[in-house]
Amino acid sequence: MTEDLSPAERYAAARKRAVEQATALASFREMYDFGLDPFQIDACQALEEGKGVLVAAPTGSGKTIVGEFAVHLALGQGKKCFYTTPIKALSNQKYADLARRYGQDKVGLLTGDNSVNSEAPIVVMTTEVLRNMLYAGSQSLRGLGYVVMDEVHYLSDRFRGAVWEEVIIHLPESVTLVSLSATVSNAEEFGDWLDTVRGDTAVIVSEHRPVPLFQHVLAGRRMHDLFEESQESGKRAVNPDLTRMARLEDSKPSYRDRRRGKRVREADRERERRSRSRIWTPSRPEVIDRLDSEGLLPAITFIFSRAACEAAVQQCLHAGLRLNDEDGRRRVREIVEERTASIPDEDLHVLGYFEWLEALERGIAAHHAGMLPTFKEVVEELFVRGLVKAVFATETLALGINMPARSVVLEKLVKWNGEQHADITPGEYTQLTGRAGRRGIDIEGHAVVLWQRGMNPEHLAGLAGTRTYPLRSSFKPSYNMAVNLVHQFGRHRSRELLETSFAQFQADRSVVGISRQVQRNEEGLEGYQASMTCHLGDFEEYARLRRDLKDRETELAKQGAAQRRVSAAAALEKLKPGDVIHVPTGKFAGLALVLDPGLSGGRSNGHRGFENYDGPRPLVLTAERQVKRLASMDFPVPVEALDRMRIPKSFNARSPQSRRDLASALRTKAGHIRPEKHRRGRAAAADDREIARLRAELRAHPCHGCDEREDHARWAERYHRLKRDTRQLERRIEGRTNTIARTFDRIVALLTELDYLRGDEVTDDGRRLGRLYGELDLLASECLRAGVWEELSPAELAACVSALVFEARTSDDALAPKLPSGKAKEALGEMVRIWGRLDALEEDFRINQAEGVGQREPDLGFAWAAYMWASDKGLDEVLREAEMPAGDFVRWCKQVIDVLGQISAAAPREGSTVGKNARKAVDSLLRGVVAYSSVG
Repeated sequence: MTEDLSPAERYAAARKRAVEQATALASFREMYDFGLDPFQIDACQALEEGKGVLVAAPTGSGKTIVGEFAVHLALGQGKKCFYTTPIKALSNQKYADLARRYGQDKVGLLTGDNSVNSEAPIVVMTTEVLRNMLYAGSQSLRGLGYVVMDEVHYLSDRFRGAVWEEVIIHLPESVTLVSLSATVSNAEEFGDWLDTVRGDTAVIVSEHRPVPLFQHVLAGRRMHDLFEESQESGKRAVNPDLTRMARLEDSKPSYRDRRRGKRVREADRERERRSRSRIWTPSRPEVIDRLDSEGLLPAITFIFSRAACEAAVQQCLHAGLRLNDEDGRRRVREIVEERTASIPDEDLHVLGYFEWLEALERGIAAHHAGMLPTFKEVVEELFVRGLVKAVFATETLALGINMPARSVVLEKLVKWNGEQHADITPGEYTQLTGRAGRRGIDIEGHAVVLWQRGMNPEHLAGLAGTRTYPLRSSFKPSYNMAVNLVHQFGRHRSRELLETSFAQFQADRSVVGISRQVQRNEEGLEGYQASMTCHLGDFEEYARLRRDLKDRETELAKQGAAQRRVSAAAALEKLKPGDVIHVPTGKFAGLALVLDPGLSGGRSNGHRGFENYDGPRPLVLTAERQVKRLASMDFPVPVEALDRMRIPKSFNARSPQSRRDLASALRTKAGHIRPEKHRRGRAAAADDREIARLRAELRAHPCHGCDEREDHARWAERYHRLKRDTRQLERRIEGRTNTIARTFDRIVALLTELDYLRGDEVTDDGRRLGRLYGELDLLASECLRAGVWEELSPAELAACVSALVFEARTSDDALAPKLPSGKAKEALGEMVRIWGRLDALEEDFRINQAEGVGQREPDLGFAWAAYMWASDKGLDEVLREAEMPAGDFVRWCKQVIDVLGQISAAAPREGSTVGKNARKAVDSLLRGVVAYSSVG
């Protein structure tokens, strides 16, 4: 080809190659033994040009290559690069990857409870650590050139998402931001915001999966493809076999053709029976065995229950499944024994080590948050090495951990979301199945959904074919954030900064469409106003008088109706058998004799079961010989007995003769009764002074005599309706404009009331609050200020601090928790009382917990476990008393340790024992299984 080029063209091509080879990207590409994908090249080139980048691409597509290029650029430019992740496990994993590539001397790790080489040019950290560094003005920020935010879509997380936005807003302008996200449907919107707050940002979106994903449904022994390609249109359609199966399962077995009334032929029944016998949900061992025979292992089966994950492992063991040969079993045992060597034998028994090891040797494991972190890490390592081939996991495994499989299995398409069982979303389905297909190992990945009774193949196809995963901000100001912002920027500048948040950006964008509608409405109002113009006077004023009159009449009618309903119900309850009454309305209007007042079993007595009580339903005999049960609607006005009659004991309501005789006696008795004398009239609107005044003004108005009055009135009514709708839209705009800043103002007002802030000045108490991060930051600060934790032992302090972090997984977990006695119990009680005062104060300042702002009630459910562990009790005793899985216990201990560290730093230095005891409490908690685990 080069022979065909002119000398000038060959020179230009050679020069272009020389320029490319001189770029940082060229040297970076040589570090990998595979070529980069187009989206990776585009993102890296944008970075080298000095732009920030947002990369949104599917799980497993290699987004982290772009983050690693930022590391490469930083080292080449003599700058620092911070690589942030949402969870400690992912930070540990990334630290190990980068340390292998660049050497341990150049890479550090900061995860709150781990600090390794923190002044290295490359530091991996959790996002919260970077947020805290920014607020503290850490010296480590000097020389920072790049920040990589891995899994940036975490900013949607309603509990922790605000941290991502805080970091993005507060990073120095000189820092280049690299944002790596799962595929989201509004990447351009997020990119526009980044462009606004960070400067020139390239948005790189890739929908391409490097390993294609095939979708299946496993029913019985047969694996069905979810989609089949139409030969006519070339488009994918739902497999008609699945549609037929769903239809067959929904139809009830029938031995009679209802339409013809004939017997179904025996052959048809047999064919239907055989078809049904092939539709069943295979057991977990059967699923793994089938995947093994199809060459689809290793596989991750997602089960949305920890207990079910453990049960699945046991089911596979009992079924005799063995997925490893003898050499694999030996290697598993060597790795496991090496990684758990520091755990004492007595703890291994408590942790179920030997049952866990047996399953691992067979190539089977569970993975969930209730497991000891060390055990989880071992499962991850063995899975990556191919020594564990079947993992039963909860959805937490899908969050960032690098653990891809050849296949992913979903048992069900519903999960418990903390409040109810709900269908998984397309975004969740994509995130979970995105694990299938290992780049560089598999040529294709497989997502397998197990057939369940009632499955809708069309619904499943919608999940598999939809890529709707919108990024929604969960940003809300907090007390800690407020004092830190005011300390750094002052109130006014802080307010401006908060208005640059992604949350406000999205709210403002939603306002644009509403504003356009308001504008259209205002144009319509002008036209309506012109059409209702009257030459005799102000028709808008006349129309307002008509509306006021109508509203007053409606109000009186409602009041009268409500009063009449109450009076009518009360009157009905006074009726007795033998009363002669006049039924005012309805099909059975006229004189009637009460046979039964209808009170038994229906009178409200304040107990449950009577919420739908609708008043008495008297049984009456009408003058026309009909016996009917009446309802309250038959009595819009109160009824009263007009006379009394004796009902013969021999009366039988079912006997026509009895009804005829008694009705005849009723008519004779009623001859002298004048019911109209006893009827209650409606409240007369004519007696109302306001109505009289409005009618007089209406008649005196010039427009009342206009020949086109009613035509003008129709246009006025349209004008009124449109104006009312426009006002509602304007209220929606007001509600969405400056929402973040308004919340900030309320928080600042409350903090001023408590003397944490004085204008732009942050008090000593405020500075202490600025060092306390967490959901109950203000409660912790108030406890320090009130001296609630003074004179507590380290173990007692650990128990109290646990109430600031712990949240029971279910409401049952929070019932009547066991508490340490003495000073700890008193301090916990005082913490709850302080929270009560804060809760009332938040209500006064309109700080709404439902919107994610404010202090939830402290949860005392972990206090006893924290106290026992800090008191040097054994693991067996503590876990038995806590009734908690080891993984949960370790995680909560880690969080208590984290807050104790904050309290140690924030506690008063003079005359206080809290800081010293907080440090001792950390030491007492950081032992045994809590110390063994490298992740929280």
